[in-house]
Amino acid sequence: MQKIEHSLERFIFASRWLLAPFYVGLVAAIALLLFKFVKEFIILLPVVVNGEGGQVMAGVLTLVDVALVANLLVIIIFAGYENFVSKIDTGDNVDRPDWMGHVSFSDLKLKVIGSIVAISGIELLKAFVNVEAYTNDQLAWKVGLHMAFVVSGVLFAVMDRLTKSPGH
Repeated sequence: MQKIEHSLERFIFASRWLLAPFYVGLVAAIALLLFKFVKEFIILLPVVVNGEGGQVMAGVLTLVDVALVANLLVIIIFAGYENFVSKIDTGDNVDRPDWMGHVSFSDLKLKVIGSIVAISGIELLKAFVNVEAYTNDQLAWKVGLHMAFVVSGVLFAVMDRLTKSPGH
């Protein structure tokens, strides 16, 4: 019976590798975001020359938005892979981010919700730069959703703080 249990546990432990293709897919998603970023940048060039300030601001905020999503994916890929699959061996590479290897699942949740709040804030700022393009109801929904993300982030942080042991 103990041999069956040990085999089952080894099988379950090895199943974590089923997550690896998800992280490879997220790397591919970053490549797609790079394509989107370049496309938006090219669209922005004539707007900078001929457009109004609000249009330029909205275009730049779109670039920031895409960059934030790409950063979020990097955090999810590195932290998720290290937390659930295997440690990433970068050797003595000086470019290894300081946070890599130190982001727990709880930290990852907070980083994700923080990024979502930042992305939502950028979208809200874009809406206010082009306020004439939105109805009051649409703006109210955008503000309401942003506030829901903010409150969720605060609640995640409070729950995390309450569940940490006093020594940490």
